[in-house]
Formats: sequence, structure tokens, C-alpha cells
Amino acid sequence: MIRMTRLTDYAIVLLTFCARHPERPLTNTRDLAAEAHLPVPTVGKILKLLAKEGLLVSHRGVRGGYVLARHPEKISVADIVTALEGPLAITECSSHTTAPCDLESCCPVATNWQRINQAVWNTLGNITLSELARPLPERFVTLGAWRGNAPVAPDPVMEKSSS
Repeated sequence: MIRMTRLTDYAIVLLTFCARHPERPLTNTRDLAAEAHLPVPTVGKILKLLAKEGLLVSHRGVRGGYVLARHPEKISVADIVTALEGPLAITECSSHTTAPCDLESCCPVATNWQRINQAVWNTLGNITLSELARPLPERFVTLGAWRGNAPVAPDPVMEKSSS
């Protein structure tokens, strides 16, 4: 299973809250933790990491807090994932940071893994924080709607009978 860490998931949620309220000049850790229903220490840790990676700007002091470093349209999901997880790599051989695999010269799928890695990277790079701040309509995609390789469309007959 390909999976982001919980901290990365929370970072995306926290940045989405920041993007939804551009009128707020600064967001402090406690308020953001309360809004997101997350523990203050966890939020503090994530916000510090995001500031260190250049996605947030930190302002110290009594009225301090955090603000997005760029407009939400200029921050991609790939930027956020990379900030917390490092470079995206579906497999070891698709990572540019590791030494070549001993089997690379005879591996029949290495280039395809690199292709898949690039497709995932491109997709995450094309989704912006501003898009995440505007959630899709509830009926657009439902959890559990994916079976196998294709999405399962809602059954109009079942929808009518349940109303």
C-alpha cells in the first residue's frame, strides 16, 4: 500500500484551513489546533516543519503566528508531500536519492516504475492548495466507491428507492 504519514495528512489539512481563511493575517498554533481538532503539540511540530520548508512564514511574539508563504494557487500537494516526506518514490529504484539497485540492469519493470512515479508526481503537482480549500460536492465522490481499478458510479435506481 502506498501511504503518506499521518503528519503529512495533517499538514495538508492544516494548510487547507489556512487557505480557506485568507482574511486572517496570522494563524496561531492553538487556534489552528482547535479548528482542526488536532493536539496542540502535533500542530506545533507540523507548523514548524512547514515553516522550515518554506510553505509557511512564522511571526514571533504575543500576536505571532503563521501565514502561507505563497498564495494557495502556488502551493501544490506535491510541494506539501515533499516538505514532509522528502522526494516522492513509489519504489526504491524510482528514487533519485538512493544508490542504484543491484538488479537494475536486468529488471524488466524499473522504467515502468519510474513512469508510474512520474505520473503520481505530476498528478500531485497539478492539484493546488486552493483547490483543496474548495471541497468537491459531497455527492461527487464517496468513500468506498472505488473497487478494483475503476470508480463505481452511484446507482440511480438505488438512490431513488432510498429517498
